[in-house]
Parts: sequence; structure tokens; C-alpha cells
Amino acid sequence: MPGNKYNRSSGVPSTRVERLLREREFRKSSRNSQEPNAVEVDSVDTDLNYSGVWDEELIDTPAALRSLAEGIDRRELRQTKQRLLVVANRLPVSALRRGDSWSLEISGGGLVSALLGVKEFEAKWIGWAGVNVPDEVGQKALTKALAEKRCIPVFLDEEIVHQYYNGYCNNILWPLFHYLGLPQEDRLATTRSFQSQFDAYKKANQMFADVVNEHYIDGDVVWCHDYHLMFLPKCLKEYNSNMKVGWFLHTPFPSSEIHRTLPSRSELLRSVLAADLVGFHTYDYARHFVSACTRILGLEGTPEGVEDQGKLTRVAAFPIGIDSERFIRALDLPKVQDHIKELKDRFAGRKVMLGVDRLDMIKGIPQKILAFEKFLEENPNWRDKVVLLQIAVPTRTDVPEYQKLTSQVHEIVGRINGRFGTLTAVPIHHLDRSLDFHALCALYAVTDVALVTSLRDGMNLVSYEFVACQESKKGVLILSEFAGAAQSLGAGALLVNPWNITEVANSIEYALNMPADEREKRHMLNFIHVTTHTAQDWAETFVSELNDTIVEAQLRTRQVPPVLPMEDAVDRYLQSKNRLLILGFNATLTEPVESPGRRGGDQIKEMDFKLHPELKEPLEILCSDPKTTIVVLSGSDRSVLDENFGHYNMWLAAENGMFLRLTKGEWMTTMPEHLNMDWVDSVKHVFEYFNERTPRSNVELRETSLVWNYKYADVEFGRLQARDMLQHLWTGPISNAAVDVVQGSRSVEVRSVGVTKGAAIDRILGEIVHSKCVETPIDYVLCIGHFLGKDEDIYTFFEPELPAEPVTTTRAKVASDIIKTTDRRFSQKLSNNRSGCKTSHNRNQKASVAPERRGVTNNGDGVWRSSQENIAWHEGSSVLDLKGENYFSCAVGRKCSNARYLLVSSDDVVTFLKELASASR
Repeated sequence: MPGNKYNRSSGVPSTRVERLLREREFRKSSRNSQEPNAVEVDSVDTDLNYSGVWDEELIDTPAALRSLAEGIDRRELRQTKQRLLVVANRLPVSALRRGDSWSLEISGGGLVSALLGVKEFEAKWIGWAGVNVPDEVGQKALTKALAEKRCIPVFLDEEIVHQYYNGYCNNILWPLFHYLGLPQEDRLATTRSFQSQFDAYKKANQMFADVVNEHYIDGDVVWCHDYHLMFLPKCLKEYNSNMKVGWFLHTPFPSSEIHRTLPSRSELLRSVLAADLVGFHTYDYARHFVSACTRILGLEGTPEGVEDQGKLTRVAAFPIGIDSERFIRALDLPKVQDHIKELKDRFAGRKVMLGVDRLDMIKGIPQKILAFEKFLEENPNWRDKVVLLQIAVPTRTDVPEYQKLTSQVHEIVGRINGRFGTLTAVPIHHLDRSLDFHALCALYAVTDVALVTSLRDGMNLVSYEFVACQESKKGVLILSEFAGAAQSLGAGALLVNPWNITEVANSIEYALNMPADEREKRHMLNFIHVTTHTAQDWAETFVSELNDTIVEAQLRTRQVPPVLPMEDAVDRYLQSKNRLLILGFNATLTEPVESPGRRGGDQIKEMDFKLHPELKEPLEILCSDPKTTIVVLSGSDRSVLDENFGHYNMWLAAENGMFLRLTKGEWMTTMPEHLNMDWVDSVKHVFEYFNERTPRSNVELRETSLVWNYKYADVEFGRLQARDMLQHLWTGPISNAAVDVVQGSRSVEVRSVGVTKGAAIDRILGEIVHSKCVETPIDYVLCIGHFLGKDEDIYTFFEPELPAEPVTTTRAKVASDIIKTTDRRFSQKLSNNRSGCKTSHNRNQKASVAPERRGVTNNGDGVWRSSQENIAWHEGSSVLDLKGENYFSCAVGRKCSNARYLLVSSDDVVTFLKELASASR
């Protein structure tokens, strides 16, 4: 935003980074001013008892924004709590029914662990309690019990859970997101068909949305979590478009080539894009998501996120953390110290290696154990000096694949212990159960080497927990490069490919023999990251970014024109005496084409421009009105316009207005005579070269311009090719040529300087005036089109309220050249017309203009001059008697526009022109 638009001072945080930095410093100062809390967090009550942030209602007021921007201490403002609705598939508690009452216990899991200790928000959890409660009495009792824990239940029946959770979530999405692919037909048959699972998934997401809507209060932040709720952002935004919605994925997001195999890929992506902020653990996952949106949906990927018709969904990486202080404090507890002493006595004289994982296919437990076996094979001197403690927490024990994995792990452990064990000691201690918090902290503290060999993992907080408990031991972390934590702890950990058994075995040997000084350096790198990037910082950062994303969206919305007021435009049309309708063609009067463009039929359909069939009758009616003049102004060549509009009574302006004809007459050129086209051949060769090397691209050869379109090519490859093309053009064929390079969203156009729709419209108007012998001033103008930014000067040409601007020397010279050429071309025709027309608007009379426009006219080159500077060729603008309320400029499908109004697509153009024709009739 321009700094002077809001009269900001130099110290004002005008950018997103400045605002977030200011917010971060404030949070740090507020946290430091609070007394440290040494009490261990053990209950959901205290875990979710967040302290205050700023009232959103206060922040949204202009005075508060101004105070914040000018750096006033926010502690002077009223402080209150911002409510945070955390929506996850499971609540952070497990419910157990005992007659008419319920007992609640805190659950385990990455999200619960990550949010322990977050104290900056008044949070409420919304989710499924993990039990089926069909009776109303039980539901009321459970709701009341959960309310004491700040939890709100979503009641799912057994059939929904079976199809939604066990089926679509765990049988479809989870394997796909972890690169295991879609299940085969035999596995699908066990949980019915794919479509029924997807229907249940959508139904369950809608049930979550209904509960959120019931408890939502204006200003709340709704934070949706994980792949179970990908449909939820769309459901929430349909309920309230102003709701602040964030979505975070706790698993990897696969590459677009993997995600595109999902039948419901597009629907899920668009549902997630309804959120204001989409978060991932690592940049890789965020990059994969943006790539999927560009390749599958055909949307525009930007460094900040994904843009769809001007609506930006911010996409960013937010590495999750843990409550490190909770683990550090726990080491001093007597119960933990007793465990530590017991473990040290138990494994005295042996190095302790540790693995803590869910017994899951992606955790790489068999690979870890096989690597340990290879280490023992190659290092016999270590066989009685090291022990591997593997904690494998059972999960989904009713699924055959997991049962098979359990048997496989037990078989490998038994074989290794039988091979390398003795009567008094075995090399592997394997536990098929979880440990309580205190025992786990003690185990972390005595470990020398932690071994995390995930085959694919969203983050893996075990590595963080191990580092937090290693302040005295300074053990070594061996970490899979396929875990998200490798992006955060890679500097201090030993990164390995878990599939390479030899590499992992060598890393184990290196870790056990690592010098003390290197161990300390590596540990410090990890420890600093774990203690600074905590769960509290993660949650605060995400919510802060979400709040700022909303602020930025509001700032962008202020610059976005409103939707065209069709009723007002029709009323003004009927009241006017002489109307001018200027209509674009492509994406305005044509049928809409789906954007992905992955099928050849769509590409052919879009290249073969055809008038929307529902517009034929409305155009006939409008063209037959003697008070209405219609001009179709397009970048297409003459043959395309002739084919689609040849039988209508209208004006056709092809190639951005450089060729003009009334459909009853012949084509004439409005190009300046001095227009140099010597550059065409050299640019044509360059375009053809890149067209041959970019599959599914095409070149359009026009008389005044050349266009290379790569909309249907691979998005990333097309951009690279376009960049190379532009570099070559600017340093070679067009380095000294009088041309403009116009970049569309996925096209490159080279045209002569001065070839724009705005530069041509005044000459077109002059021709129309003298051809029709106009006597009544034009008092109504409607200009609708999907124009490139270069051509949006046509909107400002007619703008009655546009202020005058100084004319630069260069632009004045270009305008002067065009003026001289056009004067010569039109002089004879205009003098002939003048003798046969009884019009009061001739070159020797003053222009008839509206009061707010009097003394200011436009030369068609985008430069406004006073009437004293007008030159004779401004015959077109002299017939305008246009007031602001009678001018309707409207961009189609573009939200960043100079137009006054917007229409979303050509379907809306059809609707409006039908209303206009009906009223005209």
C-alpha cells in the first residue's frame, strides 16, 4: 500500500513482516513480564487455560489500528482474551462411560502434546470423543462433563465413523499422504466403495461445521487440524464468509504427482483453499500443496500462497514444537530422578540406544532393527556394550496390515536376541506398550543415542522430546531425512536414509564413538532450536499470521471494485438518450472454459473462440436499438470477429482496435502510418523456437502483435520457458525496437508501442461519430471486458472523474506522432462527413462535456490534458456528455483492476446483457 495514502509516518509498520515483527516483540515482552510458573502442567484444565490477547473488536477499529501502527504501547489498550476454537478429529481427552456418568482422561498424541503449555488464548476444543453415544441422556451428560475441560463434543454414529474415519481417512488419505498409494480393490471392498466413504467424509465434516457454527462468536479464530477435516474450511466459509479460518496439516503433503491420483483431488484442494491460512510443518509440504493447486486446479501459485481470481489463500510453513520447559522441569521431579537412578543401575556399563514410535508402517521400525543388527555384525566389540530399547506403541490393532507388521517386528527382534544375546543380557529390549510421562522423561535422560528412522513422517516430536531431556547427557540424535524434524534439527542431528541399512549402521557406529566436543556442539544446535521453537511459539505464530492475513485481505478488499450493480446500470441505460456499449470478446462473450486444461478438448475449445450461444438473441435486440451503439473490442484478428459477429449491426475493432469496421462496411485501419513492424520476423522466430520446445503451447500470429500462450503447458516449465524467452527478447530482437512486452498470467505478447485498447478508442469513437452523423451527445457508457493490465487504460479513458496529470516529454512526443498520423488519415473522411451531418460537434466548437469533466480530456495514450492542450483529432471524446453515475466500467474475472465494477465470469455477463435486452425491449 502506498505510504502516503493513509498519511503514515516513517515508523509505521506498513508491511506484513513489520507488523509480525512488532507483534512478536510485544509477545516476548509480555511473556517476560509475567512471573514464571514452575508448576508442572498435568491436566487439560490448566493446559487450556490461556491468558489474554487483544480484543479483535478493538483491533478492527480504525483508531486501534492507527494506534498499533504508530507504535503506541499496546498495554495501554484494553486487554482481553481472544477465543480460539481448536477443531480436531479427536478431543484431547478420552471418555469412559460408567452408568450415567463419564470419566475423562487426557489423551496422548502429537497435537495434544504440542498444545500443552499454550497459554495465550482462551481455547475451546471441538471434536469427537472417541465413543458412540446414541442416547440423548448420555450425550447431555458427556457434554456437561466435557464442558468443564473446555471441550465440545461432536457426536458421530458408528456407521459414519466406520466410513469416514476407518474408511476414507485411514484407508484412503493417510496412506496417500505418506506415499503408500491408494489401496487396491480388495482393501477397498472391506470398507465399501470409495464414493460412499467420500460421502461419509463430507457428511462428518459438515457435522463438525454445525457444531462450530453453534458455538462461534464474532472475532473467534477457528483452527482446523489435519487430513480428517479438509472439507471443513469450505463448510465454515459457506456459513460465514467473514469467519477467521486456519487449517493445519500434521502429516506430509505428497507431491502433486501422488496427490493427483486421488479421485476427489480437486474438491478437497478447493475446500482447503477456502481457509484464510493453510499451514504445514515444512516448506517442502507447503511447496507440494501449492504445486498441486497450480497443476491440478490451474490456479496461480505465488511466493505467499495460492491466488484464485484475486482471492489469496496464504500458504506457509510452521514447524511445530513441544513444551520444552515441561520436560526440563520434569527431570528435577523426585519420581523422574528415581526412574533415572534405576535405569542407570540396570544398564550400567552399556551405551543406551532408544527408539520411541507408534507401531506403524511409516515409522521404519523393521529398518531400524535390521540396521542395528548389521551394526552388531560389523562391530563385534560393541555386542555386550550397547543395548537398544524400542518402545513400540500399538495402534490400529484390528487392521491386518498392522497385525502383520507386529509379527514381523517380533520375529526380527527374537532372531537378533537369539543370535547376539547371552544368558544375562540381550541387545534389544522391545516393549509393545506406551510409557507414562515420568518414565519416558527418565528414559530420554539416560539415552546415549536416539534413533528415529521414519520412512515418512509429518514432524516427529520424539526427536524434540529427546533433545529437551539431554541437557546433561548431550546424547546424539540419528534422524531420518524423511521426517519433518530433519528440516529443523538437521544441523545437529546425523541425517540418514532409513532404507539404506548400511548407512544407518555406520551412523550408529559414528554416534557411539563421537568425540565429546562434537556431541556438545551438535546438542547445543538442537537444544537451542527446541527451546526457542516451542509449541506456544508455534500456536502464537500461526494465530498471529492468521490475524494478519485477515488484515491484509481487508486491505486488498478495499482496493477491489464492487460487483456491478445490474439494476442501477439497467435503470441508467433506460434513462439515457445515446448509449455506447464497448464489449470485450474472449472470456467476456465466450463460454467459460475450465482452467485446469489437462484435457486436449478444453484447449481446442478455448483456442476456437465462439460466441456464447445464450447471447445471440440479447445482442440482436440491443443492436436493433437506434439509441445504442455496440463496439466489440478484442485482441483477436479480424476473421474471428467476422465469424462470430458478421451478421449483427455493430462495430468490430480487431487486434486491440487497430482494425475497425461497421459490419455493413469494409475493414479500415486505425494504425498510425509510421508504425514500425520490422521486428515481427525476428520475434516470430523466437516464439516458434520456444513453441516447439514447450509442449501444449501455441503461437498466435497477428498483424500488429505476436502472442505466445502456454496456459495448457506444464505450469512450472512454462514459466521457466517464458522467463528465458523474455531474457532473450530483451537482449536481442527487441532491444532497440519500439515495442511493448505484455505479460499475461500465462502468455507473452509483443506489440508495437501505442497499440492498446485505450489508445485506439478515441480514434474509433471519432470514426463512429462521423459515420453515424451523431447529433445527441453520448450520455451513457458501458465498458465490459476481460482485458490485460496493459489495455485497462480504456477504463480510465472514459472515467469522468479522473483528475488531470502532467504530461511527460516522452509520452507527449508519442501522442503527438500518433495525432499527426491519425489527422492525415481521417482528415478527408471527416471533412466529407461534416458536409453531410447536421451535428453540433465539430472541430471548431467546444467539446460538450459533463461539469466534472469540463476542461479535461484524454488523448487515448492514458494522459489527461487540459482543453487548451487538445489537438484536433479528439473528435471522439468531444461527443461525450458523460456523468459519473452513467459510466459503468466492469472487469470480468479480474479483481485487481482499474474498472469501477466486477463480474466474476462470462456467465454473469450473459445474465446482465439479458436483463439489459429485456429492459430495452
